[in-house]
Amino acid sequence: MPMNRWPVKPKHIGILIGLFLLVVLVMDFNQRLEGLNRLSTQVATVRVEGTAVIQTQTALVTKIAYATSDKAAEEYARDNGMVRTEEIPVQLVPAGTPTPTPIPFPTQPPPRLENWQIWWELFFGN
Repeated sequence: MPMNRWPVKPKHIGILIGLFLLVVLVMDFNQRLEGLNRLSTQVATVRVEGTAVIQTQTALVTKIAYATSDKAAEEYARDNGMVRTEEIPVQLVPAGTPTPTPIPFPTQPPPRLENWQIWWELFFGN
């Protein structure tokens, strides 16, 4: 009878099948974790976009509320020169023609004297 070095027992076959199933389960678990990470990143991105949209909507609703208010209508009317029925519009008209400010003419500098003339005046001048 030939002797096998390692006899194959049903116990060993069960262990091999168990290890194979464990490897398959670990690989499946790894794929699920990768999917979870990808989906978590997408959820964070969508939340940020959703927050931005909500803030934009809030700002637009505020602008609409202001634009439909009486204060906005009054400011628009004032900016375009409109007045209420009980008010009297006043326009400022300049009185007469303004007189221009005279521009002074530059004065002529005194004539340049030679050095000998300066000394002559110093010693013999009045």
